[in-house]
Amino acid sequence: MSGESPRKADAPLRIVRLANFVAPASGGLRTALRELGKGFRAAGHEPVLIVPGERHTDRDTEQGRVITLPGPPLPGTGGYRVLTDRRRVAALLEELAPDRLEVSDRTTLRWTGRWARRARVPAVMVSHETADGVLRTWGLPEGAARRAADALNTRTAHTYSKVVCTTEFAEREFVRIGARNVVRAPLGVDLTSRRPSLRDPAVRALHAREDDVLLVMCSRLSVEKRPGTALDALAELRRRGVRAVLVVAGDGPLRGRLAQRARTRRLPVTFLGHVSDRGLLGALQASADVCLAPGPAETFGLAALEAMACGTPVAVSASSALPEVVGSAGAVAADTGGGFADAVEALLERPERERREAARARAECFGWGAAVEAFLAAHDTATRVRPAGPPPVVPADATARVPGTDSSDGLAKARGTESSDGMAQARGVDLPDATARARPAGPSGAGGAEAANGSGLREGVG
Repeated sequence: MSGESPRKADAPLRIVRLANFVAPASGGLRTALRELGKGFRAAGHEPVLIVPGERHTDRDTEQGRVITLPGPPLPGTGGYRVLTDRRRVAALLEELAPDRLEVSDRTTLRWTGRWARRARVPAVMVSHETADGVLRTWGLPEGAARRAADALNTRTAHTYSKVVCTTEFAEREFVRIGARNVVRAPLGVDLTSRRPSLRDPAVRALHAREDDVLLVMCSRLSVEKRPGTALDALAELRRRGVRAVLVVAGDGPLRGRLAQRARTRRLPVTFLGHVSDRGLLGALQASADVCLAPGPAETFGLAALEAMACGTPVAVSASSALPEVVGSAGAVAADTGGGFADAVEALLERPERERREAARARAECFGWGAAVEAFLAAHDTATRVRPAGPPPVVPADATARVPGTDSSDGLAKARGTESSDGMAQARGVDLPDATARARPAGPSGAGGAEAANGSGLREGVG
C-alpha cells in the first residue's frame, strides 16, 4: 500500500473508523459514530466502522459498512467490549486498505497509529474525553491524574497525524503539553428528531404532577458520569421546599446502588433503564422542566445538546466542556448536590417561554452538517466529492489572482492542498496536509475551518 500514489483531496476516500467502549444499545459515542458515518457516506466517501461485539458480523447500514469483531466484555462496565485481538484487527486493516484511519480510543487502540505510520495512511485520534478528567473521576489525585494524562497525551500526539478535539475544553490538555497537531471539530445534534414539539402532556403526567418540577437525566450510570450528583441535587431541592421529581433514562453498573440510595433517602426517582424508543426519549426530554448533566469529564455532551434541541435547558458541571456548549442558555453548577440545586433554581427563575426558546436557539448552532464538514477537513478531504469526469479547466492566470503566489502550484498552496509538508514527511505520509482547524462560527461552537499549525510537539516536549 505504501507504493500507491496519493489521492486528490476531492476524490472519494475509504475512511476506516475504529472504536472501543461503545455502549451495546445507545450512548453519545454510538450516536456520533452513526451521524458522522452517514455524513461521510452522503459526501461520497466510503466509511467503514469496526467495533467490538459478541460475534463477527459484517453489514451495510445507513452509516456505511459496519464490522463487529469478537471482543471480551469489560467487567463492571455494564456491557462495554474491547478489541483485544491485535493480529485480527491488523489483518482486517490490511485487507480494507484504508485511505484514512480514524480512531476513537486513545488507550487500547493507540497501537493502530503506529500501524498507520508503517502503512503510510494518515490517521487521526478523536478525543472523546479528557484523560485527566476520567482519571480524577476514578479517584486519582489531581496532580497524579495530570501527570499520567500528560504522559499518555504526549505519546498519542506523537503517534497520530492529528488529534481531533470537539471543544476548546478538550483541546486544552493537548495544548498544555505543546502538541501542535491538534484540530477542533464540533459534534452535532439531530435538529429534526429532537424538537420542542415533542413535548407531551401525557408523558409528563406519567412521571410528575402538575405542580411538580420534572428533572430528567439521560446518562450512562457509571462512575465517570457522576450520576449520584443528580440524586443529591434532588434531595437538596426537596429540602429547600421545591417539589421536584427525577426521571433517569440510562443504564449502567451503578444502577442498583443508585436505586438503593433513592429508596433509603425516600427520593422520588424513576429509573427507566435504557430507552430504545428515540421518540419516547425525545418526548421525555422535551417534557422536562430541566435536564441534568453532572458528568465532570464530558468533552461535548450529546445528551445535553439533545435536551436543548427539545427546548429544555440543562444544568451542567462546571468541570466539563458543557459550559462552552450550552452557553448562556444553560446553567453552570459546582460538582455537588447543592451546586446543581442552585443551577436548577436559577433556570426555573427565568420565564418558561424565554428559557425554552433560548435552549432551542443554542442547539440550532450545532447541526450535524457542520460537524461532518469539520471532520472531513480533519481528514484533509472535501465535504462534497467531485463527480467523475474530466478535471476542471483552470485559467492560465489563475495563480495571478492568488496574492503571494508566483508558481504554478500557488493556487493549490493557497487552498492547503500541496502534496509535501513537514507533518506528512515527519509521519512518512506523502499525502496532502491541509491541516484544517474546524473552529466555531462566532459563539455557536459549530463552525467552519481555518488553517492550523503543523504537526508534532514543541521543542523540548516528549
